[in-house]
Amino acid sequence: MSISILGAGAFGTALAVTFARTGSKVHLWGRDAEFMQKLAAEQSNKKYLPNASFPKSMSVSQDLESALDSDIILFAIPTQNLSSLLEGVGQTLNGKLLVACCKGIDLSTGQGPTSVLSKYAPRCDVAILTGPSFANDLAANMPTALTLACKEIDTGKNLQSVLATPVLRIYTTADVIGAELGGAFKNVMAIACGICIGAGFGVSARAALMTRGYAEILRLALAMGAKAETLSGLSGLGDLSLTCMSKNSRNFRFGMALGQNHAFDPSVTVEGVSTARAALEHPRFSKIDMPITKIVHEISNGATDAFNAMQTLMNRPHKEE
Repeated sequence: MSISILGAGAFGTALAVTFARTGSKVHLWGRDAEFMQKLAAEQSNKKYLPNASFPKSMSVSQDLESALDSDIILFAIPTQNLSSLLEGVGQTLNGKLLVACCKGIDLSTGQGPTSVLSKYAPRCDVAILTGPSFANDLAANMPTALTLACKEIDTGKNLQSVLATPVLRIYTTADVIGAELGGAFKNVMAIACGICIGAGFGVSARAALMTRGYAEILRLALAMGAKAETLSGLSGLGDLSLTCMSKNSRNFRFGMALGQNHAFDPSVTVEGVSTARAALEHPRFSKIDMPITKIVHEISNGATDAFNAMQTLMNRPHKEE
């Protein structure tokens, strides 16, 4: 089956290289014509993954029509950009298998990426591929395990058999809600942990934030109808652990910059910022106690600083764990 990846950033490129190494026909699409021409000429993405050459079965272009001609289409673009990309092309996707490879909550609807895909392509089977993975590791052919969540069990198994490679192990689940929320809110907690380290609060404090952050995500996910075991798996605890402890995480680095009161590159996508905002703005989440998410939102917007936020969390009423 032919595969297209929409989004020529680090992760989209890494996925394309990974699948093409097996000999699959893979098409990588990006909206910047000049950038895609450069990738085609150099047969690598030197901006994001300079050490990963493109396999022979991989093609690149800015032609969206040709990219949408594949059997399986993976969306490796920021969640907030999904709607604008899908407007006007939904009907051309009929019969395709659509896989979200982005993490976050759409600000306009309060929904996850699979709901956005279903809105514009209601006659397609949709799934989400998520879990602990850095683009550099994938591109370097290092062993990685991910979760593929799809409500249609047979479709999920079909995608699993096509997308799995010798170094990419894929587990399936029908719990799309749990996989989406785990992947979205681990970015919020990664920002919190970055703030903690950047402000000099120490690794013990980070461990506490990770643990209570996990409890916060679990509380939210269960209220939304997710399964606890999903949040203890790759798309929950696994992804949370990776992003909260590594400077390779954009969200963690952003948090560190906030904790150090340093500027951060505005061109870098930090999904956790919009996810925290969505959680506080949309009625879907309003009844859930999310103190860490609230603090991240306030620090991100300059409403408070790391030291006041720490005091706020430490002074919350005592309770049982």
